[in-house]
Amino acid sequence: MYKCVQIIGFLSLFVSCNHSKKIVNTTGDNISISKDLSSNKAIEAVVEPYKTNLDKSMNEVLSYSVDTYSKRDGDYNTAIGNLMADAVFELSNPIFKNRTGNELDIVLLNHGGIRSILPKGDVTTKSAYSLMPFENSVVVVPLKGSVIKEMTTYLKAFKKAHPISGLELVLNRDNSYQKILIGGKPVDPEKTYYVATNDYLYNGGDRMYFLKKSDTLYDLNYKIRNVLIDYFTKYDTLNPKKDQRFIKLTN
Repeated sequence: MYKCVQIIGFLSLFVSCNHSKKIVNTTGDNISISKDLSSNKAIEAVVEPYKTNLDKSMNEVLSYSVDTYSKRDGDYNTAIGNLMADAVFELSNPIFKNRTGNELDIVLLNHGGIRSILPKGDVTTKSAYSLMPFENSVVVVPLKGSVIKEMTTYLKAFKKAHPISGLELVLNRDNSYQKILIGGKPVDPEKTYYVATNDYLYNGGDRMYFLKKSDTLYDLNYKIRNVLIDYFTKYDTLNPKKDQRFIKLTN
């Protein structure tokens, strides 16, 4: 028994936030194949050029990691989480400012969204896909300072190193907050702060329901994965650190 399938070939480009995706050319052929796909030379001949180009793109070296980094390396903040949050802040802020005239105050991502380690050695496009295999994009939500307090309560209660940037949190030994700062200043309950996150979290992922307390949403059309690719391309050496952005005092 033979079946007929259509092989569609297309040329596509890896793009970052400043470029639109565009199919340049398409071709189609109907090829009869047997159940034994591995023996069908016609299929292999069609697929091989695209596989070769894909492998070349995915294995392109973008940067170098001086160590191996894991999301399990800290209780309140991790080097890899800090890298991701800082990358989103650094590369998304100019886009947001250009579109709205405002600047980001905070980045909030989720611990579970980091899907692999960043191993020591060459960092490739494939590394970005491994860290962030999902199609999540950067969105910005304006939130009152009072809602930011809800965010900090959430971060304390869930006891995971959710990646943050622009926010400094210090817990006392009894788990009360000694310090909550945004941009080095205490939170003003009446002030509006611009929080960059991803569309999954905005839509209730990881029970971050406080993000929905704003009915205004700015979609930057910038995938987190593309942020990482652009960040890796920008910096030839990666050496992220755990720091003081979220800590608990021991005395």
